[in-house]
Amino acid sequence: MSAENEKFPKQHIVGFLGSLVLTLAAAWAVVGSGLPTHWIIISIMVMAVVQAFIQLFMFMHLTEKNGSIQVGNMLHAFFIAAVIIAGSVWTMSFGFSHNHSDNGGGGEEMQMEEQEHNH
Repeated sequence: MSAENEKFPKQHIVGFLGSLVLTLAAAWAVVGSGLPTHWIIISIMVMAVVQAFIQLFMFMHLTEKNGSIQVGNMLHAFFIAAVIIAGSVWTMSFGFSHNHSDNGGGGEEMQMEEQEHNH
């Protein structure tokens, strides 16, 4: 029986179990490991990259004949994501101040004006 006609999806089950193990390991790293915070973050990032590769190669079929099309689509998606993230960060940080003490804040000055108009 050839690999293409095989009915049992071994590759999908192995990928699913690998993803489950990595997810549980990440949860354990946060809840029960007692590691310092920076090591927890590093370990979760490493497990996330490994899980991403599992997803790409076992579920998204990057190793098939038309893998170059998939890679092109992924590169396009990464570019769009980077543009959205960079644009969002730039928009949220450009010229924005959390200081509401100037005239735009509407704090005590607005309340005083409202009281004057009511009397």
